[in-house]
Amino acid sequence: MTPGGCPPYRRRMTSAAPVTAQLIAAAAAPHPAVVCAVADRPLDVPTPCREWDVRALVRHLLYWTPILAATGRREAPVPPAPDESGGLEVDHGWPGALASSRADLVTVWSDPDAWSGTVSMGGPAELPAAMIGGMVLGELVLHGWDLARSAGVDPHWPHEVLDGALAAVGAMAQQGRGMGVFAPAVPVPPDAPTLDLVVALSGRNPRWTG
Repeated sequence: MTPGGCPPYRRRMTSAAPVTAQLIAAAAAPHPAVVCAVADRPLDVPTPCREWDVRALVRHLLYWTPILAATGRREAPVPPAPDESGGLEVDHGWPGALASSRADLVTVWSDPDAWSGTVSMGGPAELPAAMIGGMVLGELVLHGWDLARSAGVDPHWPHEVLDGALAAVGAMAQQGRGMGVFAPAVPVPPDAPTLDLVVALSGRNPRWTG
């Protein structure tokens, strides 16, 4: 164990696996340790997530995590604030609030039934549930990595989670860039670790150090 009760971090490479409900819990598993590493740091510390500091990234997670959970339950999403940009306060209780929302998200999207058919995120369009499930998987890995790197630690995921995340991020990368969510892919060697491939595909620099 590291100081403060946070478990140590390890790194591991990958091989292929499908994007399924069975990966969600494992994708979320490093998050408590990541949050533990981040929680005592200033909220204005930068992250690899474009122009967001920790406060903005946490606000994003607190806003969208319950929406994605409601979407998987086929409930009308109720945003926790009028808007993400400034309507959600990030105070000292954010680690507990995020843990609660994340646990709900994991419960919902770990159910294979959540991945069937279509879902709505509040708009008129129905979306493939499997696409949103893949988004959840990709976001758990990408934003887990964002938070971890802001604290200078290296998170670890099982190889099947990283392979699933690579497939999920690859499926949404073009649309994400069109919406301005992802930056252009960062060049990395083809034999780079799979986590580096996932991160680079989303437009982040795997070697980001702040």
